[in-house]
Amino acid sequence: MLEFLPPRIATAVRYINLNLLYELRLRADKPLYANYGGKFVWLGAQGVAASASEAMLISRGEVEDTLFAASGFCVYSVENQIRRGFVTAACGERIGICGTVVYEHGAVHSVRDVTSLCIRIPHEIRGCADSIYRKCLSDEIRSLLILAPPGEGKTTILRDLTRLVSEKTAMNILVVDERGELSAGELGRTADVVRFADKRTAFCEGIRAMRPELIVTDELLREDYAAVRRALVSGIVVFASAHLKRYKDVPEKIFARYVILNGLGEVGEILDKDGSHVD
Repeated sequence: MLEFLPPRIATAVRYINLNLLYELRLRADKPLYANYGGKFVWLGAQGVAASASEAMLISRGEVEDTLFAASGFCVYSVENQIRRGFVTAACGERIGICGTVVYEHGAVHSVRDVTSLCIRIPHEIRGCADSIYRKCLSDEIRSLLILAPPGEGKTTILRDLTRLVSEKTAMNILVVDERGELSAGELGRTADVVRFADKRTAFCEGIRAMRPELIVTDELLREDYAAVRRALVSGIVVFASAHLKRYKDVPEKIFARYVILNGLGEVGEILDKDGSHVD
């Protein structure tokens, strides 16, 4: 994990508990910032710093070196990811990119002069989805959507939920991992993974090729609901997540259960397809 970090930053990270590190923010000519235990803190040469003035100042070269190493020392091999604003490293660390977007023929061609990186560190927490399984799925495996803002544990819960269903039911599961982050951990013996394909392609071709009983995917957007709808009418159960806070903001109420998180990995409320509370 985080093997791509430049030596100076890697040394600083060794002074903190990696199990509590959720994000690293590298900004050229600015202090090192991190989401540590659910709170943002400054990081210095020996771990957490008391203030920004005591934090490690990140150079533009370190930003560039980090991206180059995370790309496997071949940026061209991940240029399709870079066009979409991210790179996924070897252990599933998703790295968001900010810089100058270059367009060609009306489409994004590349990102150059990279100035900021947001490194999201995946975590595997066995048992974090136990309560959701018990309340939503123990009597029947039904479709569900997990709602929460970015960085509140949706992917971690989806990953553990996939493992639970695989272990308890041995269903054939197709994991549609568009950004290479969802599959960074144990998914169970009956899970198959398609990475870096858009949801429309992965759902359509995956259903034909793999005949899944359950499809699991992350970060559902409005344009993805058509693919989900087709899967549901085909008799396939779908688990997904979305960057939403409220049930009323879900574009299409096509899931059987809606799990709303209340803070980092904490289940707030569970609603049925009509918006009624489920005990």
